[in-house]
Amino acid sequence: MAATTTLALLSPLADSPIPPPLRPLPAQPFLRHKAQSHLSPCHFPLRLLPRCRRPVVACPATAAASSSSSSNSCASDAREAERAVVELLREHGASPADATAIAVRAPGYAAMLADGVRELDELGLWESRDRGVVPLLESIGVRLSSAKLIAPYVSGAGLPVLIDRIKFLKEILFSSNGYESLISRNAKHMMMHFSIPADEPLQSTLSFFEKMEARYGGLNMLGHGDVSFPYLIESFPMLLLCSEDNHLKPLIDFLLYIGIPKPRIASVLLSFPPIILSNVENDIKPRINAWEKISSTVLGVAVRSWPHVLGCSTKRMNSIMELFDDLGISKKMLVPVVTSSPQLLLRKPNEFLQIVLFFKDMGLDEKAVAKILCRSPEIFASCVDKTLKTKINFLIDFGVSKHHIPRIIRKYPELLLLDINRTLLPRINYLLDMGLSKKNVCSMIYRFSPLLGYSIRVVMKPKLEFLLRTMRKPLKSIVEYPRKSTSVVLSIEKVQNSYKQGNIKIGGEQPQQKKGVFNTFVYQQGLLEATIFT
Repeated sequence: MAATTTLALLSPLADSPIPPPLRPLPAQPFLRHKAQSHLSPCHFPLRLLPRCRRPVVACPATAAASSSSSSNSCASDAREAERAVVELLREHGASPADATAIAVRAPGYAAMLADGVRELDELGLWESRDRGVVPLLESIGVRLSSAKLIAPYVSGAGLPVLIDRIKFLKEILFSSNGYESLISRNAKHMMMHFSIPADEPLQSTLSFFEKMEARYGGLNMLGHGDVSFPYLIESFPMLLLCSEDNHLKPLIDFLLYIGIPKPRIASVLLSFPPIILSNVENDIKPRINAWEKISSTVLGVAVRSWPHVLGCSTKRMNSIMELFDDLGISKKMLVPVVTSSPQLLLRKPNEFLQIVLFFKDMGLDEKAVAKILCRSPEIFASCVDKTLKTKINFLIDFGVSKHHIPRIIRKYPELLLLDINRTLLPRINYLLDMGLSKKNVCSMIYRFSPLLGYSIRVVMKPKLEFLLRTMRKPLKSIVEYPRKSTSVVLSIEKVQNSYKQGNIKIGGEQPQQKKGVFNTFVYQQGLLEATIFT
């Protein structure tokens, strides 16, 4: 009776009904490397080989036994348990080399085996129920507790098939060198800027990224197989049921067909692993065929940065396409929009319409809204309340007239994507520090709103200093002509070379040279006026 009870504990799935659908395992990123001292074979000193039913040989328990003898006995037991795992794996079809390599990397399973078999071995009742899958999963880094949960769902494929499948998955996901930073950047981009509702596949992906983020190295280790592959299997265990010939290879061929270079395929798959579970013929191609306006080339560019486009609902994507049509976006105009901001294809129609209405309420017509969409599509992937209205309110609070906002946005819509604390405020404060009043700065923003996007160090500071000090222009001229004041200023060397070559002319005539001084030259369109001293 006791033996029967122990056997039931060791194989809880033997007589249980079909297990429920497999879910991603909870994140416990810091437990996988935890020492498993309670499973050490030294605590159960026995001589174990599967099927052999050898009598238990206990370590000496007397006080006279030497510590070295005890240590040697424990080490011998560990080696015996490892050999038992090797034999178990070979019984289920693993090659000698694979069996040895797996057993060496599955010490937890060997310890568990020694613990569970000690009594049953005496009664001749021991039998492995996991078909060698648990040590295989532990050998690739999956936690032993997780491996025992996953094994019943995938063991039906057979141990040799699973060994080959794991090798194939590692090859396609981690064989391309030099793209680790790209994979990490894509994952961080998704976690930081994702703004669409997350369905179950997306939730699993974000959970996978969170597991990686919690360990040492974070998402930077996503492209390193020894680190990320165990978490990938824990989050998406059904990957082990994807056939190489019928599923994985057709997927690779399809990604190559839509224009994704082979070295970039790993970055696409790791950025959105549910794609690996999608069937090309039944899931992916029907969606693509429904996207009449999107060519395979454009789709390939979109998938590189937003791989989960391939998992998007056809109905939702076609609804977005209809909204593009309503704004007058042609198929030709759609190409730069989708390639620049593929996440638009994942937006809900009502979220897209909110942004269109936001601009219309501002006073812009559909034609102006369409131009903004083509020029800066990222705006339509942002949040109205948290992003767009925040920038508008900031300008109004600073002193910009509400009536001037439509002109400012029409002239420079990218302003809505600038960070207030890191971009807008530093530029405004720089202009104020130059001696300009708040009214002057508001006037400059109204006249030439792209001013707020210029780099202070690279553009604003050197050019304004050149105009004020070298050219001795008054500060008033900067306010009156902010665009002219910040347009490209030729270096002295270029001016001299252009003058000597006769390329600088005023009114169609080349200016005369005076000793030590270049004549004042004027751009007739009012770009700037300057005297260059040599």
